Amino acid sequence: MTANTPLKLADYYQCWSQLQQQRQTWEQRSLLTQFQQDPQRARKLSLEAAGLYLDYSKNHLNNDTLDSLAQLATEAKLPEAIRALLNGAEVNNTEKRPALHTALRFQGQPASEEEQLVADTLAHMARFVEDIHSGRWTGFEGGPIVDVVNIGIGGSDLGPRMVVDALTPFQQHKVHAHFVANIDGAALNDVLRQVDPASTLFIVASKSFSTLETIANARAARGWLLDNGCPEADIHKHFVAVSSRVDRAVNFGIAEANIFPMWDWVGGRYSLWSAIGLPIALSLGMDNFNALRAGAHAMDQHAANAPIEANMPALMALITLWYSHFWGAETQAVLPYSHHMHYFPEFLQQLDMESLGKSVCRDGQPLADTSGLVIWGAEGSNGQHSFHQLLHQGSHCVPVDFITTLTSRHNFPEQHRQLFACCVSQSQALMQGKTLQQAREELLSQGVTPAEADRLAPHKVIPGNRPSNTLVIDRLTPEALGALIALYEHKVYCLSVLMRINAFDQWGVELGKELGTQIDEALVSGNPNPEWDSSTQELLRRFRRES
Repeated sequence: MTANTPLKLADYYQCWSQLQQQRQTWEQRSLLTQFQQDPQRARKLSLEAAGLYLDYSKNHLNNDTLDSLAQLATEAKLPEAIRALLNGAEVNNTEKRPALHTALRFQGQPASEEEQLVADTLAHMARFVEDIHSGRWTGFEGGPIVDVVNIGIGGSDLGPRMVVDALTPFQQHKVHAHFVANIDGAALNDVLRQVDPASTLFIVASKSFSTLETIANARAARGWLLDNGCPEADIHKHFVAVSSRVDRAVNFGIAEANIFPMWDWVGGRYSLWSAIGLPIALSLGMDNFNALRAGAHAMDQHAANAPIEANMPALMALITLWYSHFWGAETQAVLPYSHHMHYFPEFLQQLDMESLGKSVCRDGQPLADTSGLVIWGAEGSNGQHSFHQLLHQGSHCVPVDFITTLTSRHNFPEQHRQLFACCVSQSQALMQGKTLQQAREELLSQGVTPAEADRLAPHKVIPGNRPSNTLVIDRLTPEALGALIALYEHKVYCLSVLMRINAFDQWGVELGKELGTQIDEALVSGNPNPEWDSSTQELLRRFRRES
């Protein structure tokens, strides 16, 4: 194979042709028929792990398909790859390092150098949280900290923001957490309007302490404090950092004792379990932060020990591969039927698309097959009144993950029952559909004339036979959310193994950052690079109001 020969997964897996044959046989089958023929289908195609229940019965799967997918996993050496990840092997081959995010949620006594670093950081976090919650840490006027503003972007924002919101009922109310990511000054301004300078603490979360958006917002926040009466000598009372660049944070004005570490062996999108989770610990308390970690650890143990046919993240990865490479799916919808989880699809976008958005395989050969899917979604039941129309009657193949809970933490049980019903009914409708005959009979029963029923019935046909998973959580607790996040982390890694790509570098985001810095400098100087394209030149002229 030459350097320019596109990689086809079919060339690597003997069972690929079996799956292609399976796909053809499914042209003559329907999911609804599968349920009619086997009343026990849901029990057979479901499993539980780490407090989560997965119903994957509404997928185009039978024993033959599952056997072929399991063989694919065996040929890809997926069990060995999972163990390699958890044992600290160099799974990030392009950057020559392990991906040790699972070490961030170890339980018990530290068993490695990395786990000891984690334990030390957790102890530092615990002391800091206690200082804030007890009021020992004070602002420049001597009062306690009431508001904490996390300034970060990407993995330094999406994970903590999602968790704090998802676990709203567990918030301690001793401090209020806010998040600023966008470099748009409106984002920072909206938060600063809600807080008092004398009682506000800023967390600057940036591994390099040079991320454009984060440092711009941090400098603006620093200026706001100074403009509102904070003496220069007291800036350290209102800033802490999470960074690997202690020198840069100190130069900013942050006391070295208040700088929490980040490590190269943890990627940003996998880092909420580390000191990046400081706003989580401050908002929810250290006990709940550790419960989140414990839930993730339980899923780590399941991923490590369960056989492929009963391994939840591996099965979800295989199902996704089945639809992306054999059914033509290009997107996947993730629909949490929980208001407080409305950030979860956005969080998964980074986790999945930054990990799997690749066009070369691990050895640098170009890919000829689909890599990652486009991940999207919104909280239920809002989506039912917007994009679900496309899911039900559109021409796209869109696998769906529904996520729901059995128990709520609010005082409106009737509404929670109705929400659960909405979730289950949507998955049922996608699978079941409505035939032309059913549509016509429905219209006739409503008093429509036969001629009008014939005219309208085609518009009311719902094809059905559309796939979905349903993930059920008893109650949205820190443990359950930790397990859910870890489930998707492991699913993404499993997909990368199956597709022979590296899930842990993300160099595709760098070019835009580099050009953004150059363009900003050109806007300041008024001297754009004459070799830039005419579109860029014209846009810069318009911003500078030049003729």
